[in-house]
Amino acid sequence: MAAACGAPFACAADLPAKDTAALPNCFESLAAYLKASPADCPLTAYGLTAYATIDVGYGWESNGAPFSPHFGPGDAYLITKVNNGPRWLWAPNALSTSVIGLKMDEKLGDGFSLVGLVEAGFDPYSLQLSNSPRSLYDNNGLPLARQSANGDSSRAGQFDNSQGYIGLSHVTYGTLTFGRVNTLTQDAIAQYDPMQAANAFSPLGWSGSFAGMGNTEIARTDPFKYRVQAGPFRFGALMQIGGYDQGNGADAESQVGLGADFGPLSLDAMAGWARDAISLGNYTTLPKHYAQDDLKATLSDNAGLMLVARYTLGALKLYGGYEYYRQSDPSGRYPYGFTSLGGFTVLPAAITYDAYAIPRTMNVFWTGARYAMTEQIDVAGAFYWQQQNNYSTKRCTGMGVHTSSNACAGAMEALSVLLDYKPLKRLDVYAGVMVSNVFGGLASGYLQSQNVAPTAGLRVKF
Repeated sequence: MAAACGAPFACAADLPAKDTAALPNCFESLAAYLKASPADCPLTAYGLTAYATIDVGYGWESNGAPFSPHFGPGDAYLITKVNNGPRWLWAPNALSTSVIGLKMDEKLGDGFSLVGLVEAGFDPYSLQLSNSPRSLYDNNGLPLARQSANGDSSRAGQFDNSQGYIGLSHVTYGTLTFGRVNTLTQDAIAQYDPMQAANAFSPLGWSGSFAGMGNTEIARTDPFKYRVQAGPFRFGALMQIGGYDQGNGADAESQVGLGADFGPLSLDAMAGWARDAISLGNYTTLPKHYAQDDLKATLSDNAGLMLVARYTLGALKLYGGYEYYRQSDPSGRYPYGFTSLGGFTVLPAAITYDAYAIPRTMNVFWTGARYAMTEQIDVAGAFYWQQQNNYSTKRCTGMGVHTSSNACAGAMEALSVLLDYKPLKRLDVYAGVMVSNVFGGLASGYLQSQNVAPTAGLRVKF
């Protein structure tokens, strides 16, 4: 279940139910409850376990954007087109996405179990389900300087916007699930990012485009997914069922992964492919006769490779990762348009098919460390680098935010540090900062090219 769930912070209760008679009475007081971990004191009945994570905070950004009640991360912690000017902000979901979920792990005998999970991410301030396409709708037709934080995502207001699957697991033969799941690359990011995919401190967590090998909508999908561990080795594979009409962000998608643990060293490699992957966007000025819920879309065929490593040396963990992905013009055509994730209309004239006449290639590197100073205090630091080729069909001119096209060669870098204090097993008190910069084509059309975003907050797990 831990492998199928991916992000450890979102699946804290994902352990087999224990004999409640052997557990301490953690419900005798609030203090006793907070001192017990979700694994020690699960909210379990009839084979089902309920759990939740609530993450609230506050922060300042040197170039920020107004808080969005629908945008998954809540704030534009990472520099984006709309970031502009210093501001203090409510900072939800900074360390991890707030979620509420229900899981099942029912023993069937002979090593088999019936497993299942339904989980939804939400904003702890607005109490709205995470719906990033809705954040595009909220800002549709507004100039950049007036827009709040927004962007595309696979979280589009669904009751299972994190995951929602059912499957069969065996202690030897592995786990096969069907339904909405994290891709293998999304799982890997949660396990091999020194910031554990924290929205406020990691580009890999803030944007699903890295897990989606170029498109955030395909970081989660509705496939058959299989994971198995045999000794030190593991294997994973997924194949998407259906296309846009099944709530997917691509017409087709598949991934395969191999990994192994050699003592303190863990290694994993994943390769993936997607056809007609969607990237939604909004307009700064709505075209004539367009409605507020008419968004635009760029389609692409994607392929990529991710290599990750982690080395444990006592209280110190070292991390490293590399990703390569390639986006080319899509295979399909949609003469009648389509309905996107979240139920938004994409009209035929709003679809871009030729953004990658010259394929876009991206190289992504990250490295960092996490050190347990005590049983209660972790410190972490990380560096991230992203670089794209020049895939513009026209001559590139200008520099920084004045670069002539977002198809020109460009880069993004981010540096982050984090202090995480756990005074109680269910409670994290944290503070950190991420500094992000964009250059060349990746800065084209931006209002600013740098954001310094210190954030502090609390996370409680139930």
